[in-house]
Amino acid sequence: MKQEPLAHWHNMIQGKFGEKGQLSFAIDLITDDGLNLPVDAMLDTGFTGFLAINKQDLDSLDWFYIGKETLRTAQRETLFKIYLGKLILNEQEYQIPVYAGDEIT
Repeated sequence: MKQEPLAHWHNMIQGKFGEKGQLSFAIDLITDDGLNLPVDAMLDTGFTGFLAINKQDLDSLDWFYIGKETLRTAQRETLFKIYLGKLILNEQEYQIPVYAGDEIT
C-alpha cells in the first residue's frame, strides 16, 4: 500500500469537541495481523507529524519499526520512535509513519 498525501482527501471528517475544546475523531488502528481497533484521535495543531501514540499502546499492534526522530508537540520537542502503521480514517485505509512516545495525551 502506498502512502497518500492528506491533501487528496475529498470528504469532511466527522469529529466532536470535548469539554476543554479539543477536537477528536474516530479512527481504526489496524494491527499487523489485520485486526481493526477503533480509537478516538485528538487533533494537535502543534504536532509536526501525523499520528502520535503512547509507547505502551503500541505493543499489541506489531507494527514495523523504522527509526527515531525528534518532533515538536504542543508541549515540547520530544524524541519519538517511528513505526510504519496502518489506519482507517473516514472509511479509507492509509499506511503512515506513526510516532511513539511517552505520555502522549
